[in-house]
Amino acid sequence: MKKIIFSLLVLTTAVLSAQKKGSIVGTLTDKAMNNEPLPFANVILKGTTKGTTSDFYGLYEIPNLEPGTYTLVYSFLGYETVEITEVKVEAGKVTSIDVPMVATGVALEGVTVTTVARKDSETALLIDQKKATEIKESIGAVELGKIGVSDVATATTKISGVSSSEASGNVFVRGLGDRYLSTTLNGLTVPSDDVDKKNIDLSLFPTRVIRNVSISKTYAAQSSADQSSGNINISSRELVGSRELRASLTTGINTNVAKSGVYDNFKISPNQSDVTFGFYNSNRSTQQQITQQGWNTRKQDNPMDYSFALTAGKRIKDKFSIFFTGSHSRSYEYQQGLFRQFRSNFVDDTITDATTYRNKTVNTALLDMSFFAKDKNKIKSTTFFVNKLDESIFEGGRNGEATIFEETAPAEGLFQFIRDQNTKQTRLLVTQLLGTHDLGDKNTLKWAGGYNILNADEPNRIRNEVNWDPNEVEPQFDVQLGRNGGFQQRKSSQKIEDIEFNGFVADALHIIDEDEKSFKIELGVSYRNKQREFSSEFVGVEETSTNAINPSSIDNIGSIFQLSNFDSGVLELNLLGSNANNERKDIYTGELDSKAAFADFNVGLNKWNINAGLRFQKDEITVNYDIGNLFPRTGESVQEYNNLYPSLNIKYALNDFHALRLSMSRTLTLPEFKEVSPFEYVSPTGQVIRGNVDVRASKNLNYDVKWEYFPSTTQLVSFSAFYKDISDPINKVRDRGSAGVFSYFNSAEKAEVFGLEAETRVDLINPDFNEEDGTKSGNSLNLVLNATRMWHSQDLKEIFNEEGTLLRTFRYKGIEKTDLQGASDWIFNSSLNFNSVGINQFSASLNANYASDKIYALGVPTDQSNRDIFYDDAIVEKGFVVLNAVVSKVIAKNWKLTLIGKNLLNPEIKQTQSILKNVAEIASDPSAKRLEVDETVSSYTTGVGLSLGLRYNF
Repeated sequence: MKKIIFSLLVLTTAVLSAQKKGSIVGTLTDKAMNNEPLPFANVILKGTTKGTTSDFYGLYEIPNLEPGTYTLVYSFLGYETVEITEVKVEAGKVTSIDVPMVATGVALEGVTVTTVARKDSETALLIDQKKATEIKESIGAVELGKIGVSDVATATTKISGVSSSEASGNVFVRGLGDRYLSTTLNGLTVPSDDVDKKNIDLSLFPTRVIRNVSISKTYAAQSSADQSSGNINISSRELVGSRELRASLTTGINTNVAKSGVYDNFKISPNQSDVTFGFYNSNRSTQQQITQQGWNTRKQDNPMDYSFALTAGKRIKDKFSIFFTGSHSRSYEYQQGLFRQFRSNFVDDTITDATTYRNKTVNTALLDMSFFAKDKNKIKSTTFFVNKLDESIFEGGRNGEATIFEETAPAEGLFQFIRDQNTKQTRLLVTQLLGTHDLGDKNTLKWAGGYNILNADEPNRIRNEVNWDPNEVEPQFDVQLGRNGGFQQRKSSQKIEDIEFNGFVADALHIIDEDEKSFKIELGVSYRNKQREFSSEFVGVEETSTNAINPSSIDNIGSIFQLSNFDSGVLELNLLGSNANNERKDIYTGELDSKAAFADFNVGLNKWNINAGLRFQKDEITVNYDIGNLFPRTGESVQEYNNLYPSLNIKYALNDFHALRLSMSRTLTLPEFKEVSPFEYVSPTGQVIRGNVDVRASKNLNYDVKWEYFPSTTQLVSFSAFYKDISDPINKVRDRGSAGVFSYFNSAEKAEVFGLEAETRVDLINPDFNEEDGTKSGNSLNLVLNATRMWHSQDLKEIFNEEGTLLRTFRYKGIEKTDLQGASDWIFNSSLNFNSVGINQFSASLNANYASDKIYALGVPTDQSNRDIFYDDAIVEKGFVVLNAVVSKVIAKNWKLTLIGKNLLNPEIKQTQSILKNVAEIASDPSAKRLEVDETVSSYTTGVGLSLGLRYNF
């Protein structure tokens, strides 16, 4: 029924149409005064009364123009009046005209008229940011191309207050991670490609498929209330101009992969035999994979990175445009370092040669179709497809030094070797239909509808844990199968399907629309329904007796998994218990149903702009599970939230260049399906992440104040302060009583974040201006720098029953407060960009990012009665600098060559944990002096990525 209602909504609104307007911007200069800005000159659309005057810096803008052809008249007392005809304004674009004015009697030459996509250029985005009511920052495709950014994930880190975690892959905005963010494509939610995360992997969006990416750091009632740090919105590409045809090819290599012994022995899994062009397909069941497919790794020849892409588009009679871009890429990474796991301040697991071989194949495609009717109406269809095959081969213990807690005691004198081969296949299809139309001169209706389907599978994960003697004292027992757990030799599969419908309808009524005062009311409704089906199957292999069979070596463990050894009784299968459907699987289903209605009021009065909104949102989360590691194993978790979410955004323009902003809002943070379902996911190193049915949503209060200064259309200086109050924050915490198990808890009463942000975009060198012909030449150099300082903490909970008995505490060694998970004290982002002017342009960019130390997982007591000495301290991800560079040159007509270097410093990615060294001494004498040492629990490097690309524009 929901699908029928949604389809009727889309069909009904699809017959409506919309208008998208353009604008004219530019700079007026005094040619006789070395092209100094000419303020207060008049710019009029000939034959109308519509126009403007240039500001103190000679800048002007005439916004909200109907698409069409105009004549502009520029005038100033004592100067020649300039008339420019045939100025074309296109829907959704900016026409830029820079005019050098001259004194009466002097001839004028060299006026250039250009039209750019409104949301691509730096100037257009700064104008949007300057006019926006909410605190918002954007970066467009034009700027991203200059600094060599290839995907949206990297693009977000160029915005102030934004950082990313190498360990988790999360993007953090103002210290708040994945669960506090929301991600939208063209204003509609998109599902995550990774079920462990709320938001989609932004690196899947190459910059060629976007117009811009923006982060609204303050909340407005039109958006979902499930956010706190902000909303990341990706505006997809559409055709620019009348036609486009482009092809590109890139190749490169990672320096870690290029090492001797790695390049010529790069490991891939046997699953690659079932992969074609990045698409995995196999008809074998998990049980059949045990004997019908191999267990040993294979070798990849020539592990070189490569990618190729094609972009094409055409406009037909100004009524219809079609745009397509598609790509295929494959990349390789190699990591080797240290992994250790501590429990109650004692080491459990040690792997000194933790090694990961990773290869990733990504196919993407974007199709945009836009229909224009009567020069005023537009309907836009966007389809985005991603197929990602991400494979990792983890090995530890090849050097004969690894010790694993669960195996060390029974296998005394032996060391351990672990191999985990995991292939993740993700296929995501996003389809959207959007429109905007005028019901009258002062009434605008917007609508959008979307259908998303996600398949995120681990079709055949292969795991081996063995004990072995690297010295081969007894060759016949050199390799012995692990014997604690029953699933240490296993193949497993995991399947997830998410289906989502979403949409909104919003009507804006412009009651007053004048230069000095305005009043607008916007009313709307939105809907989102997301459903998930999850299943997980484990098939383990055990010996019927200890050392009944021994592999010949750790590189040929698969030799023993033959059908004959099962038939003879040497080996046997170990299966999960049957679920409610009589299947040997763990399953859960989840549904998120979110309905909302909102009202937004915007008042403009001279220099003031006040935006007040109120949103009522009803969220229902239902998870039904049948999980083998629980008692009882079946259950249901139902959560419902019905709340009002107010927002207030105030802007005061001190003058044309300075503005003050104030924002206040209330939002919430919903738990994800995987955080509520008690299914356990095992990492390659044996760490387990388990959901918690008792997790509840967090409630957030957000406050912001900001000062902005726009010296010119390309420059910006801003300072802002923000404060966030989060009740019952959700944290990833090591679970008490289970070694290596992490889970999710509302582990604090309240979290607080206070931060200061500073941002600047400065032009250091500007091109020379030729007074004779009005052309530019020479070079430009600009600097972008932003910095964030944050202070953050959360009060750790203690939970008591009605009799006052302590049930659970998150406090240990006297700690009652701790930092917020994922928040860094300092964040710096910077880029230095050089560009030559003229034909055969040369560009170079150097950009850097730094985020200081952050908590990866909170600490927890392992023995509540002795919490001062038996605890696992917080795991901290150490700060590091990422430095990237790009150099590009137009080498001939339509040809462009680009050299990119990523992660040039190749820093060590390290996690540490504070360990109490004298546990036994303190246990016997509590007055003994504490001796704590920071120990490395994980460390590796990812290598330098070097690539060379060639692009041709037809």
